[in-house]
Amino acid sequence: MDNDPKCQKMLYDRYLSYALRISYRYVHSFENAAHAANDAFVKIFKNFKKFEIRDYEHVESMLLGWIRRIVINASIDFMGRENLVSTNGVLLQEHHEHTGVNNNGENSIVYKELISLIKKLSPAYKVVFNLYVIDGYTHQEIANMLGISVGTSKSNLSKARAFLQKYLVKDDKGNILCFT
Repeated sequence: MDNDPKCQKMLYDRYLSYALRISYRYVHSFENAAHAANDAFVKIFKNFKKFEIRDYEHVESMLLGWIRRIVINASIDFMGRENLVSTNGVLLQEHHEHTGVNNNGENSIVYKELISLIKKLSPAYKVVFNLYVIDGYTHQEIANMLGISVGTSKSNLSKARAFLQKYLVKDDKGNILCFT
């Protein structure tokens, strides 16, 4: 694929929407998400020979993980470069699209309510929430990525969760019924 425009275009076309969904969680507009995603693809094309295939049965999931990491880093770099302090919440739907789970109407309503709540988090809380809860980074990795202490990462996550839990209505089994 090195410097093969046809292959690069195929990869870009196939995974652009995936990259946009990820970058949109970190930056405050679709336009900025597009810039961050494009920055990520430049890095992907430049470093594609570094992508190692260790398990040929799971190549696509390995590729998605590699792309995800690059897009997250490019989004955080973009935020720093552009002095952006705002992000636009979590797009949980990306997990459903790659696992074949469909949203029904009820889940779609809960999803929209959750997104609107997450958008109310402060920028620092949103970024840590996204990195830890959605993307699975450790507090040490988050601290290194954002230039904060591990304690600050843990504190921001705790405050984000506390904020979100104030608005959840649960049944006696702990299932989320709705948001207040």
